Amino acid sequence: MSAILELLRNQPTRQFAAGETVLGQGDQTGLLYILIEGSVEVIKDDVQVAKSSEAGAIFGDLSALLDVPHTAAVRALKPCQFYVVSDARAFLRDNSALCILLCELLARRLDAVNKYLVDVKQQFAGDDHLGMVDGVLDTLMHRQPRQRIAPRASTLRDP
Repeated sequence: MSAILELLRNQPTRQFAAGETVLGQGDQTGLLYILIEGSVEVIKDDVQVAKSSEAGAIFGDLSALLDVPHTAAVRALKPCQFYVVSDARAFLRDNSALCILLCELLARRLDAVNKYLVDVKQQFAGDDHLGMVDGVLDTLMHRQPRQRIAPRASTLRDP
């Protein structure tokens, strides 16, 4: 993670006090926050799903990459300092080293989720009443992204 911090040393920083919201679930900021120091929790639908105090941890990546609102909130547990990257998509496009590091991080997350899904499937193998769960898990593992359709230019001309 120190490699990420080195790549960002010229980016602006922002500090948050304990209890402050860094990213709000449902907000769409286009920002990446990279933890320099401190401790945060990730909250989805009022449930804490993760904690992090690792320097170089990245937040806002899914929103930036998928151009969707933030899927979870991030709140400071202790005073925190972050590097803040505005226009995250452009920054990632122009900084392949950081993009590769983020890809590795996302791949580790995906691998962990896949291992968890396999474990859940193995625990409930043969239970007919959980057939629906098996179908949902299978769908999640093979889900394809929705295609975005760009608006077409009108072919009609004003008289």
